[in-house]
This record gives sequence, structure tokens and C-alpha cells, in this order.
Amino acid sequence: MPKRATRKIAFVSSCLPRRCGIATFCNDLTKNISASAGDAFDPLMVAMVSSHDHQYGDPVKFEIRKNVKNDYLCAADYLNFSHVDLVSVQHEFGLFGGNAGSHLNLLLKRVDAPIITTVHTVLNEPTPEYHQSTVDLCELSDKIVVMNTRGVSMLSDIFGVDPNKIHLIPHGIPDLPFVDSSYYKHKFGIEGRRTILTFGLLSRNKGIEHMLKALPAIVETEPNILYIILGATHPDVLRHDGEEYRFELQRIVEELGLQDNVMFYNQFVSDERLHHFLCAADIYVTPYQQKEQLTSGTLAFAVGSGKAVVSTPYWAAEELLDEGRGKIIPFNEPKDLSDAIINILEDELLLNTLRRCAYDYGRTRTWPIVGQQYWDLFSKTKFHAKTLTKTFAHKADSVALLEVPEPSLDHLRNMTDDTGLIQHAKFMLPDRDHGYCTDDNTRAVVAMVKYHAQYSDREALKLFNTYLSFICHAQRGDGTFRNFMSYDRQWIDPEPAHDGLGRALWAFGAVIEHPPLPELIPIIKDYFDRSARHIPNLSLRGKAYAIFGMRCYLKQFPGASDIKRYLHTAADDLVGFFERFSDEKWVWFENILSYDNAVLPHALFESYIATGNETYLDIATKTCEFLLEATLAGDHFSFVGCNGWYPKGGRKAQFDQQALEAASTAMMLYGANKATDNPNYLKIQKKAFDWFLGDNDLSIPLYDFRTKGCGDGLEKNGVNLNQGAESLLSFLLALLSSIESYGPQRRKKTTTSSAPDSNNKE
Repeated sequence: MPKRATRKIAFVSSCLPRRCGIATFCNDLTKNISASAGDAFDPLMVAMVSSHDHQYGDPVKFEIRKNVKNDYLCAADYLNFSHVDLVSVQHEFGLFGGNAGSHLNLLLKRVDAPIITTVHTVLNEPTPEYHQSTVDLCELSDKIVVMNTRGVSMLSDIFGVDPNKIHLIPHGIPDLPFVDSSYYKHKFGIEGRRTILTFGLLSRNKGIEHMLKALPAIVETEPNILYIILGATHPDVLRHDGEEYRFELQRIVEELGLQDNVMFYNQFVSDERLHHFLCAADIYVTPYQQKEQLTSGTLAFAVGSGKAVVSTPYWAAEELLDEGRGKIIPFNEPKDLSDAIINILEDELLLNTLRRCAYDYGRTRTWPIVGQQYWDLFSKTKFHAKTLTKTFAHKADSVALLEVPEPSLDHLRNMTDDTGLIQHAKFMLPDRDHGYCTDDNTRAVVAMVKYHAQYSDREALKLFNTYLSFICHAQRGDGTFRNFMSYDRQWIDPEPAHDGLGRALWAFGAVIEHPPLPELIPIIKDYFDRSARHIPNLSLRGKAYAIFGMRCYLKQFPGASDIKRYLHTAADDLVGFFERFSDEKWVWFENILSYDNAVLPHALFESYIATGNETYLDIATKTCEFLLEATLAGDHFSFVGCNGWYPKGGRKAQFDQQALEAASTAMMLYGANKATDNPNYLKIQKKAFDWFLGDNDLSIPLYDFRTKGCGDGLEKNGVNLNQGAESLLSFLLALLSSIESYGPQRRKKTTTSSAPDSNNKE
């Protein structure tokens, strides 16, 4: 008999030892496919990781950090170079980074092999982001697997997926014997007690509090009843909220006097141990609080082991428990729950009928059967050849992201003490003589908000807290800001004019839009509101920074009418400056191009996005093009130097070029792309970032790959070797903006605005 050809199949999923239902599912799936396929199956795992705490063994070959875009691209290249025959994605929105898990599309668009995606969740009323993410996922997948009939109709009716593309394969169930629960109770020292079991990772949506509130009525009928709550707190819940939910449940137990009737088993147990708990239980309960759950591995286990099940009517339960295989009770109704359980406990015939119906149904979907169904799909499906839109068009664009260095906090940590970020450095050594300034700490807050959103790094959160505390302390009671503080923590007064208030509003707005901790929103909103009344009196650039902050604020509070008025006033002031100083040859807001120029067009791009005012877009586009004409020299940027600037009618100073200009230009171009959907802006953005890496007038990199710092400027004779805070933050903001801007985006139809084609400059 000829040997079957081996198929190398890559699984993109969470993986054991991560404590996650998807990881358990994927482990069971691959084991049972292997049992069916034998040597013809060669699995390779790409593990979605949420932390660096897990040590993975074979067959895990690659790890993707949830929020790191570059990891998805590198994973696709790894799979392509590994010559996999097929990619199986285990999809749950929360596993993947980006809006509604959209970072996954970076991998799916780049990988060459056919893709079969198992969807563990389908939303009935998705927001636009989740709807688009699901549509994209299905378009990029060659086949879609769902686990029940509702999922088939939902994908077809809500997301427009071709039914021929959808395959129904149920959730696998362990092939356990049908046993008398009394036989296993001695393993837990609970002989002679009737038992109720709930198991799975604990989180608030499990509704266990309702079961506890139902228990006193059950105890009155069956005083010896024991309710076992089996499972550790969900790792994501534990990371954010600790054991708050479990302690709340324990308080309910104490308040109701149920200490002798409830057992908490706070462990993530092995399959064998779980089977023993299931076999020892008389009744299994899932009192979940939301209907939008299409699959449930825990419920499937219970049905497969022949338990009498009582459940709320979430989607998975409605199908699994149909035709007399269990009891369905309404959501959040402890009395209905207790009545159903008492009825089963008092009616031995009903108990046995429910058990037998569930067990018989489970025989049709045991893991060996499910494993064979997946193997048949993987090995027998004929796939169409790849199209250029899937394997070619995006690859050139993604090279830019792959070639940027990964952001590092090393030098930022070096420049930070428990007060804040030190302004200046002598080479890489913090220069304490110059102390701190609010301007740098505000930029640091913006950078750490962006960094934490992409990397979820604890060190970033610690630094963020330091910088945010500094700028909060810098605010006076009237809402104005101090800027300079000496190393001995004394505010320097009097101080020169500065843009600290505008930049502080930018930082506060960034926190309000993307708070690393949601509890910060009301606190930082108070600081923002205290300073907002000063916006009309700010400098030109101060108003631009404030516009960035107001734009963020309005994303969180779109109905804030006072902030809308301040934004319109600030944007109109920028328009007024433009109308006063511009002419046919000098398309700018002032009679000079000086420092941080790009923030002015950028602010009007953001104002247009917020308001739809075409005047803002028109002036933003004209001034952006004028600035690019002045600073884009062939294939690289040559920014306006600070030794003379660029006065109207005069000559542009070539040196010293500041890192701040490269950062604000990169961020402006991202804003221009968001406002116009013109991809040429992103191509030019890459050139702005590459200024840091040596694409500049001297062909010398300012970024130091050893120290992770950035030189303080490009001077006539080379790079300023001092690596102070402003230059480092400029590099980080440019880098994070470049990473943020890259993604498999759907383009709208061409707008009335235009952007210069970068090829015209080459």
C-alpha cells in the first residue's frame, strides 16, 4: 500500500500551557487529527501570546505578540518559508490585536498557503468595526468552519458569506463512559452527596452569582447538596481585576450561609482530573448571562459525559440541549434555576432521561469523529490557485514595516527618574543640571500611550505613570502650566513663553482616548477641562497641539459641545493665520518656516476629520504640499535647519536639522492619509522616518542601535552625539506612528483632495 503524502498544516491559535479555551480546543483538535491521519499529518503551531510567561514546546514554532503588527508579517513569512500546505486559524476576536482583531489580516493577506478558519464567535449585531473585520476574515479564508447551524445562517445572512464556503463541524466532545456518579465521588470525599458542577475559567459573564442565589431554595429540599465551582480566574481578568469576582462570589456564599454547600476549586485542571469531576457530578449548570455565545467547550464536555444539564439560553446551549437533552431557563432568574434543579433532583426518571439523551447525542460528535472530519476537510479539499490581490500587491507595501526597528524603552528608562523625564544628556548620560520640562513629559505621555496600546508592556505603564504624574503636578490651579523644573524639584520662575499647555492637552486627550487603565478617564478629564478655557489664548502651535488633544477627547466624548466649540475656534484661528500670510508662492501660516512646522497642517487635517469642514482640508492639503516641496529633496528629507530657519523670500537653512521635524512630518503624513485615503502619503511617511536611519543630507543615522537613543540633531559636520529626551521621543513617536499607520486597509473611492506622488520627487 503506497504511503500517503504528508501534509504540513500550520495552526494559528492560542496554545497550551496558556490557560484558554481556544488553546485547549486546538490541543484536542491536533491530537485527534493525528490519530486519524497518522504520519500523513505534520502540525506546526503559531502561538498567540498575551505575555512572556509561557514556555512553549513542540509543535509550537513561532510566537505572535497580540498587539505587535510586525509579528503578524514575520509569522506569514515564516510560514511561507516553511512551505506549509495549509493554515488553520482558530479565530476568536480577543486573541488578535487591532480594531476587532484586524491585525490577523496582516498575516492572512501575506501568507501563500490556503487558509481554513474556524470561527468560535459570530456576532449577531456587530458594530461596523466587527462587521468589517468578520467580512475581511471570511474573504481572506478559503473555507470557514462553524460549530452549529446558527453559525452557518449568521455568516450567510449577516456577513454575506457564500454558504458553499462554510462547513459545519461540531465542537469535539471527550469519549467518556456513561457512569454512575457515585463511583467517582469517593475521589473527592463527597460520597453520599448530590452534586452540581460548573467549570471553566471564571469571569463575570459566567453568571455564577445567580446560581449561588438559587442555592438556598435547593438546600431546603436537598440539605446535603454540594455546588462545585471548578476553575481558575481567567488570566485576562486576573491581570486587570485580580480575584475580585471570586471574592465577590465568596462573600455571597458567606452572606447566604452556604459555606457547607459550596466548594471553590481554584485550579486549571488536567483533562483527566476534569473528567473525574464531570463523572462525579449529578447536574451540570451554565448560568451564563449573554446569549451571544456560539460555542462552549465546557457545555459540550458536560453533554458528552451524559450529565443532566440546566442552562440559560445562549446560542450554544439552545442547540446542544434541544430535543430534551437538557433544561433551558431564562437569563438572570435564580428562582427558575432553583425550580429546574429541584425538579430534576426529585424526579429520578427525568434525571436519567436527560442524561441518556445527552450522552447518546454526544456519541455523534466525539473528538475522534470531529478529528476525522477536520482531516477530511484538510486533506481532500481542492483549493483554487492564489490570486495576485492576495499574494502580491500588499507585499511591497509591508517591507517598510518589516525594516523598522522594534521600539525600545532602554534609553527612555535611562533618562527617567522617579520625578520625570530629564531634559538633556551628555552623550547617553542624563544631564541633571538642566532638570525637567513639561514639554518633554507631555510628549512622553503620548508616546507611552501609543506604545502601551501596541505592546501592553508593564515597563511602559510604569514610565507612563511617572510622566503623567509630572504633567498633572505642573498644572496650576487656574489651568495654566509651569514648564521648567530644576533637578532639586523646584519650579523655575519666571520662565520663557512655552507651549506646555497645548502639549499637555494633547497628552491628556491621548489618555482619555486610549487609557491604559479606564479609571484614569474621569481624573484626566478634570485636568483637561480645567485648562480648556485657555485654548483661545494659545500660540499658533499651542493651538495645533490642543487640536490634537481635543480630537482625542471628542472620540471618547463626541457630544462635548464646549470642546467642539474650542476646536472650531482654534482651527479657524489657523485658517486666519494662513489667509493673512500666504500668497501664490508662499503657502504658509507665517512669514517663516521655523520649528515643528508639520503640526500646523496636521492640526487642520485632524480638524477636517472631526468636523467635515472642507476649508480645513483644502488649507491642510495646500500647506502640507508646500512643506513637502520645501523639505523633500529627491529621495530623502532635508528639514529646515534651526540656524536661520527659512524666512519668506530668503534661503532655507540646511543645518542644524532637528529630530522634532522628522517626527511631526511623519505624524502629519499619517493624518493626511486618514483625511484623504491617499496611500502616497504613507509612502512619503516612510521617507520621513528613514531620516532617523540615515536617509538624510549626510547619510548618517541619528538613531543609535547600541544605546537605543537618538542624536540631538543633524549638524553640518555630523550628528550631535548628545541623546536628549526630545530627540529620543521624536524617534519613538515617528516610529510608533509609522507602525500604527500600516495595515490592510480598505480604501474609499478617490476624494477631491490630492497628495503629491513620491515618485515625482525621485
